[in-house]
Order: sequence, then structure tokens, then C-alpha cells
Amino acid sequence: MRFTPHFLDEIRARLPLSEVVARRVTWDRRKSQPAKGDYWACCPFHGEKTPSFHVDDRRGHYHCFGCGASGDHFRFLVETEGMAFPEAVEELAGKAGVPMPARDPESERRERKRAGLGDVVEMACRFFEETLASPQGAAARDYARGRRLTAETLKEFRFGFAPDSRDALKRHLLQQGVDEASLVEAGLVIRPDDGRPSYDRFRNRLIVPIQDMRGRVVAFGGRTIDPKREPKYLNSPETTLFHKGLMLFNAHRARKAALESGSVIVVEGYLDAIAVHQAGVEAVVATLGTAFTEDQMNALWRLATEPVVCFDGDAAGTAAAHRAVDRILPLLKSGHSFNFTFLPQGQDPDDMIKAGGREAFLAEVRSAKPLSDVLWERETAAAQIDTPERKAALEKRLDDLVGTIRDGLVSRRYAQAFRVRLSELFWQQTRGGQQARGGRGSRGGKRGGSADVPAGVTEVPAFAFEASTTFERMVLGLCVEYPELFERHYERLHGIPFESRSCDQFKEQLHWVMVGSHGRDVASLYGDLDSSFFDMLRGVHGMGALGNGPDAKLRAGMMAMQPILRFRPPEAFVEAYLELLLDRLEVRAMRRELDEEVRAAEDEIDEMTERRILEMSRDINRREEEILRREQELAEEARAIRASFGAGEGSEMGVSAAG
Repeated sequence: MRFTPHFLDEIRARLPLSEVVARRVTWDRRKSQPAKGDYWACCPFHGEKTPSFHVDDRRGHYHCFGCGASGDHFRFLVETEGMAFPEAVEELAGKAGVPMPARDPESERRERKRAGLGDVVEMACRFFEETLASPQGAAARDYARGRRLTAETLKEFRFGFAPDSRDALKRHLLQQGVDEASLVEAGLVIRPDDGRPSYDRFRNRLIVPIQDMRGRVVAFGGRTIDPKREPKYLNSPETTLFHKGLMLFNAHRARKAALESGSVIVVEGYLDAIAVHQAGVEAVVATLGTAFTEDQMNALWRLATEPVVCFDGDAAGTAAAHRAVDRILPLLKSGHSFNFTFLPQGQDPDDMIKAGGREAFLAEVRSAKPLSDVLWERETAAAQIDTPERKAALEKRLDDLVGTIRDGLVSRRYAQAFRVRLSELFWQQTRGGQQARGGRGSRGGKRGGSADVPAGVTEVPAFAFEASTTFERMVLGLCVEYPELFERHYERLHGIPFESRSCDQFKEQLHWVMVGSHGRDVASLYGDLDSSFFDMLRGVHGMGALGNGPDAKLRAGMMAMQPILRFRPPEAFVEAYLELLLDRLEVRAMRRELDEEVRAAEDEIDEMTERRILEMSRDINRREEEILRREQELAEEARAIRASFGAGEGSEMGVSAAG
């Protein structure tokens, strides 16, 4: 039933959110301020040892600064206890002493009808289970063994068998007192239009029950065990209980693991999902063969903010990924996206697990590409950009696609990132063309400094970085990868003196490309950038590697310095990491200022100078202690992020900002 905003607000007003959350967490006494309605705890959605989960009673809102989980009273129960939204409302209304609104007669009738059909489908499920265990199910059991499905898996997923009979299920359920109309409405029986007797939908098939978020059977999938019979897979039709566009197979099992790990894997078929689950990867769902719908995307985002979608590595898999990208783009929102992994040619998840086991499959999942990379590669792979008009055409295509993103912040981020990428792409193409003509890559005397390379070839920077510039390069790499963080923290970054003049110049040029030059198209803009900008771009981020081979997705320069980024941490984590690096750069500048103050006063230090030096020393020490504390907290969160990808404890963390 639908609930009015006033009714929900009354529950929120009467029941402090902290009381709802307290059933799942222990408050941190040092950080929490109950008198102000301000509470902190270790996050119930991902493993951590330092509290980054915040509850604000005044706003009735919670947010984890580690994994990004956020919501209100009702969302918390839905996410932590697997309740349906109406169940959460009913429970909290009881606790708050708010009477539930009366159900209207039509809603009551629909609920009774759904409950009745649910009973019918459950009876059918038990029939299929019993038939699989009977002599009639011998061939189906052999087929299941051939797919390496264990007895435990068959039992957990309630596998069954539909006998090769025209009406075995129909006769069984009629004998149990179920009327034929209910069998038709539940999608179990087909009634021909020509008046012939109705017959079973599923025959001679291994049956997989499809369950809703509460674990109730609502439909079935059937895999034929006769290699000559088509279709190979058959699902229940749309019914009162079952809507394909709303369903995710195995979501009720995957929910807990997805919430704990912060990640969920999406595969194309339910047998693939079962194989992955059996291999020990529990946070896996399948889409039942339907194209992504808006409801499914939102359901996936309730499980994890960046689901990983597995596609076959053939042309059909690539085409399916591209269709998915176009459907997802308009719905992207801050902190929510999708990643894509393309399995080796001719292999599905089941094949990969059989050949290489769980780790082989997880290795592919860890190498997933962000949606933005898939979009970029699609649009640039075969693009002709050898004339100004063709450059402008590519830029317009990308602008049009970015324009479909409804979330203004996300749209702006994509636009900024693509401006930098286009500048790099056009620069490479121009230099490649000039090399073919024997040119030196110089236009108007601006582009000296490094040898020309063909378009699409990664060039090693023409200059060596000093070891002292490590923090600066790490910050700049993050600024390229996360444009909105660069823009948000630009004023602070602008005020920090860099030791490297090249890094300092790049910082200002990057801001100009992303923010200050929006009145100009990239096709004309990139020509005004010095060659050192692109050398620096490759040095701090590896942008030149994008689209150039299997390791391109690693963004070599940035990932080598900051390995934690390989595990796609939440943006809140990245922002905290960036702020930590900025703190380090500020403290370095403060220490340099202190050294200069001490040198200037070497001969004679008066009382005022001594006091100033002492205060500066204390301030530096205080900030360094705070940096070390926050480093430890981030390291703990990083371990949890890595664990969600199955990474071993010995792997490089890459989050320390220590010198």
C-alpha cells in the first residue's frame, strides 16, 4: 500500500533514528554527542575498526563516510534486515505509536489474491523438488552432475524437475484442490486459444525456482535437458507475482554479502549465478535474460553503489554492454555507477570457474572497467579525427551522451573528464600525423620538448620526476580521475606551493581545461596547451595509456603510486585520502617556513621570534599526529575495501601518505 509523506514524517518525528540504528551498532563514546543528536559507530554495512558511520538525529539521516551507505529510518531496516518497505513502515509505526492507515478494500483483495497465487506456486515448487528426487528425475540429476552442481547447491536453490508429460503438474495441483484458472494465472499452465485442454508450461526441464527479496517462490526458470528441444531456457510469464523487469535472481541471498562487502556481481543467467555462488562468491545476482530496466538498476544500487556487470567477451557481449551503457547513463547519480568486465572469448562465468576456479573469475571481476571507460572506448575506438570537422563531430557525440545524464553533478564530472581525454587524444593524433610527415610536433613554436610518437602509442614522459614530488603527483593524479574533487578543493590546492614547477603549472592548466575554458570546444583548445602538459598528464595519471591494450584500464601512472584505487573505493574514501595528501603538502610547506624562520634567526633570537618558532613547531607536531591517526583509519577502511574484492592481506595498500 502507499503511505503519505505526512504519515512517514510523523514516524520519523516520533522515533529518533539513533534508536533504530542502535539495534545494529555500538556507539563510539569519544566521537558521539548524544545531547546534540550526533552519533558515530563502526559501519554495519562494511567491516571497519574505526567509526566512519554517522547518524544525525536532527535530520533523521545516516551516512557512512567509508562505504557511502546513507538513508533514513525505513531504508536502514530495508538494508540491514531485508525487510520490504511496507514491512519496515509497519514495524517502525508500531514502535513510534503511530496507527497504520486503514487498507482500502481493493488493496485487501489484491493482497489476498497474491497470497493465494503464492501458495499455488509454492505447491508447484515442492512438486518439482519431489520429482527431481524420484526415479523420473534421474536424467535431470545426471545433467546437474554434469554441470558440477553439488547436492548442497541443489538443495539450497530448491532445484526441481518438470517431467516429460503434458499435464503432470496440472493433474497434481488439481488433486490438491487448486482450480485451473489459478494455475493459468500463476503461469504454470497454458490454455490454448483454440479450445484444446490446457497443458503444463514446463516439461522435461531442470527447474530453478525464482524467489523474491523475501525468499518466496514467485516464478520458475526451466533448462531443457533434451539437446534437441528449444528454447534452451524458458521462464515463467509475467504474472501478478512475477515481473521480470523488477526481479533480480538470487537477490535475497546476495543481499547480506553485498552489504557486507560493498560489492555485487551481475551475470546474465541464473545457472551462471548459481555456479558463482557455489564457488563461494555469494554477492551475485542475475537479470533473468532481460535488458536492464530502471527498477533493476535501482535494486542493484540498493545492494552496492557500483555493481560489476559481467558480459561475454564476444561481439554480442560488447553490444549488450553498449546497450546497457545507454540505458544507465540517464540514471547515473552521485556515488552510483556501474562497472563492466568482459570475460575471455567464448567463456561465461560457469566456464571460467570450471577451468580456473573462483580466483580466475574474481581476477576478471577485479579488472572491471568503469562505465565512463566503456563509453569512451566505444565512441573513440573507430573514430576518425584527422580533420577539425571530425574532431568536432566526436566531441559533439560525447557532449550529447553526457547531456542525457540527469544528475547535474555527474554530468559535469563526465564533461570535465572527457575534455581532458579529448585534449590528450587530439594531441596524440596531431603528433602522430606530424611524425609521419617528419615533423617535430611543434606548432607556432609552442610544442617543443619531447620526440613525436604515433597516435595511440603511450610515451614515457620526457623528464624524470624528483622523489620529493611524489605527493604532488599523487594529488594531481586524483584531480584528473576525480574532476569534481579537484574543483571542490581547488582553492585550497591553489594556495599550496608545489616544489615542482612543472607540477604547479600543470595544476593551473588542468583547472583551466576543466573549468575555465568551457566557452571553447576542445578541438581548438588543445592546441593552446604546451607539450609539457601532456607529458605531465601521462606521468601523474597514465592518461596516454587509455585505450591502448589490456593494461590501459589500470591508468598506469596513478595506479602504480596509489594501488588502492584498483579496488574502486567509494568517493568519500577518495576524498578523505585527497584531503590527507593536501594536509601533508601543507605541513611540508609549514616545515619549510619554520626552517627559514630558524635560519633567519640563527645569530640572535629574541623572545617574540622564539615564541613564534615554538608555536609553529607545536602546530606542525599537532597536525602530523592528526595525519598519522587519519592514515591509520584510512588503512583500516582500505583493508575492508580490498577484502570485498577478495584481495589478500599481503597486497599493497597504497593509502599511506607518510614520507
